[in-house]
Amino acid sequence: MKFRHLAAAALLACAGGAQAADAQFYNQGNPPGRPFSLAVRAGDFIFVSGQLGTDDKGLVPGGFAAQSRKAMDNVADILNGMGLGMEHVVKCTIMIADMSKWADFNQVYAGYFKPGRLPARSALGANGLALGGEVEVECMAYAPVK
Repeated sequence: MKFRHLAAAALLACAGGAQAADAQFYNQGNPPGRPFSLAVRAGDFIFVSGQLGTDDKGLVPGGFAAQSRKAMDNVADILNGMGLGMEHVVKCTIMIADMSKWADFNQVYAGYFKPGRLPARSALGANGLALGGEVEVECMAYAPVK
């Protein structure tokens, strides 16, 4: 029980002491009926939900590279809608349906960040992504509240 309290305190400290009631939920452009927010600001951190390579018609055509670019564009669009940019991203989690395409994703991904300013990152193979997508990108950004 004590560990859970310590873990909760650590999470609150990480989020700048914000509580769920203080969180800001961003959903501009999120289609109705989706059971998640596109992004949530909790204190100084912004948590961007996993983004697939989709547009308003579904998965973009063109295969893995096109889906990778669109997933990254979707993350950038969400951050831009919040008045932020990719330079605010500090951590990404990448889910790839076929890990043999990891290097292909890296070529796309690196173009979204300045050299020497790459976020921390995890990448993992996924046995099925929503909508049959080939890649999903989830990010955390840091932008101190002024």
